[in-house]
Amino acid sequence: MKTKQLVLLAVLVTFALILSYIETFLPAIPVPGAKLGLANIATLLALVLFDFKSSLLVVVLRTTIAALLFTTLVTLLYSLSGGLVSLLVMALLLKSWKEHFSVIGISIAGAVFHNLAQVVVAVFVLGTSGVLSLIPYLIAVALLTGAVIGITAKYLLKYIARLPLDSLK
Repeated sequence: MKTKQLVLLAVLVTFALILSYIETFLPAIPVPGAKLGLANIATLLALVLFDFKSSLLVVVLRTTIAALLFTTLVTLLYSLSGGLVSLLVMALLLKSWKEHFSVIGISIAGAVFHNLAQVVVAVFVLGTSGVLSLIPYLIAVALLTGAVIGITAKYLLKYIARLPLDSLK
């Protein structure tokens, strides 16, 4: 891994942690388990700017560190499962159907699958299928938050493209 790439990945992880911290001060979304997911901006940026392996590193580091700093280890299970499934879906869309999906569309798909993965984990952790009733609400929230994250990432990518970074991949 190039030094420049390593530094930029560290910046993305730090950026994600700052966003996670900021999100702890924002009012809660009135759907159990739903949140804005601002830190996912860093994951999306890593995926577009680098590769799957680098993005995976960002997801694992940001979710683990954020859970240790701001939440609990149980939350880590939810965050990591959602982050990994989301990353897989977004990477697949970016690699296979890039010409059909914008960064915003990829972000929305990632948000939907992030929430679906967390519901599956909740079924096992809580031992009840009752949480499945939250799926329509979580998908509705994911459509909105995924769009916000995607629009933000698209905006940031425009400015990152102006930086003298040469090739990152």
